[in-house]
Amino acid sequence: MVAGAFKLVTMNSPIHIWDLILFITISLMVLLFIYRFNREQRFFDRSYSGSWLNNFGLIIASTIVITVLRIFVSWLQSTGKLKMYHFQIAYLQHESTLAYWFLVLALGVVIPVLQEFLITGFLFNYAFRKNTVMTAVLGIIVSGVLFSLLNWQDSIALLLVNALFGAIFAWSYLHTQTIWMPIYLAVLNSVILIIMT
Repeated sequence: MVAGAFKLVTMNSPIHIWDLILFITISLMVLLFIYRFNREQRFFDRSYSGSWLNNFGLIIASTIVITVLRIFVSWLQSTGKLKMYHFQIAYLQHESTLAYWFLVLALGVVIPVLQEFLITGFLFNYAFRKNTVMTAVLGIIVSGVLFSLLNWQDSIALLLVNALFGAIFAWSYLHTQTIWMPIYLAVLNSVILIIMT
């Protein structure tokens, strides 16, 4: 629903206030997932009890990996070796300050947060709860594929790129046992993507 409202806003030039209100309303309704996730998270056993901020080396390394990968993908797009994302094409056709800040808020923050709660949080809490290597690997792959499908593109290469990013986010969730690490990485990824547009 949020992705559909996002598409509606980005298709119109200039951006209409009623489209923004619709996006904000739908986003706030879907943000109830966060409340539900936090409420249900109490019932799932976590072997790691520390904060995700305890592992500063992991945060720095993950930040560097996501930044370098995102810059590399943008470089491939600028040289024509990789297609542009749909939102990039729409933005370049209807460039404006309001459109840019809408992208930063919607695509840079709201959508990645919702996707990580849905794809990583709920997926691992319900579908991949066993504490085995096979379950972890399968969960990372499924999470990457779902991330790619939710960020659908008409290019196989971009679908694979998105699947790689989704898998990295899922791995960070398993490693830290907290949803805040993949949320941080997803927001970082999206903001860099928007800046590189």
